Amino acid sequence: MTLDRRTLPGLIVLGIPLLWIVVFMLVPYGILMTYSFWVKSYPSFKPDFQFGNYILLFTDPQYVQVLWRTLKISLLVSLASFLLAYPFTYFLVFRCRWQAVRTWLYMAVIAPLWVSYLLRAYIWKTILGTEGILNSFLMSVGIISEPSDIFLYNQFAMVVTLTYIFIPFMVMPIYTALERIPPNLAEASSDLGVGPWQTFLRVTLPLSAPGIAAGFTLTFCLSFGDFIAPFLVGGPDGNLIASVIATQFGAALNWPLGSALSIVMLVIVLLIVSLSDRIEKSSRTGGT
Repeated sequence: MTLDRRTLPGLIVLGIPLLWIVVFMLVPYGILMTYSFWVKSYPSFKPDFQFGNYILLFTDPQYVQVLWRTLKISLLVSLASFLLAYPFTYFLVFRCRWQAVRTWLYMAVIAPLWVSYLLRAYIWKTILGTEGILNSFLMSVGIISEPSDIFLYNQFAMVVTLTYIFIPFMVMPIYTALERIPPNLAEASSDLGVGPWQTFLRVTLPLSAPGIAAGFTLTFCLSFGDFIAPFLVGGPDGNLIASVIATQFGAALNWPLGSALSIVMLVIVLLIVSLSDRIEKSSRTGGT
């Protein structure tokens, strides 16, 4: 079998990404899945084929609690990001008349992505700490008489920090979706006697659903797999599934259980992505 010179460049262009996916994605996932069926045998582990690791994850209250906590934190972060991002992007697209102001406000949200992730998380540790800006302000206005530690090392601190870190990933797809809505649709709705609120509910919101779904998917998946911010601001109640996985592969040396956790985490993320894709396709079909 000989290769045509005209098809060779195409094979090279497609082959390199496919090779990358196989070597750096499929093979590692395959190794993780293989390890997830192995058995921990102190001080190492041995090959086997059993479902004990998966059964342990869904029967041990410790791991069930961590999983539910991670889901709850991720959902809260996604919801908080949406409640902040949607009014902001709506204002930029439909209410801000000055293009320069719109650009600067949009860049003000996107610019933190160019700053170190660790630095952005550590900033909130400083803000929420006993000697941070928040405590200093409350003391200066007389609300509290001494620094309080209720703002740090809890789930509230995790939600605030992760929302700040990942809100650009909610703003970008919603902004893109709102920009694609033709202005004449709102004008036609107004000409038909429909009020602004009904126009928003029946026209703007449904047409922006793909952007909302994409934003929720990005913020949820990124929050679901994060372990640095919970480590910095979460405290004892901030142990999430990614932190448990890091512990299993590190200090605990229980690679089979860590691999099972990773596979469960991968399945949840894939389900969220599939659900988001269905919502996006159904909204586009309804819109057409």
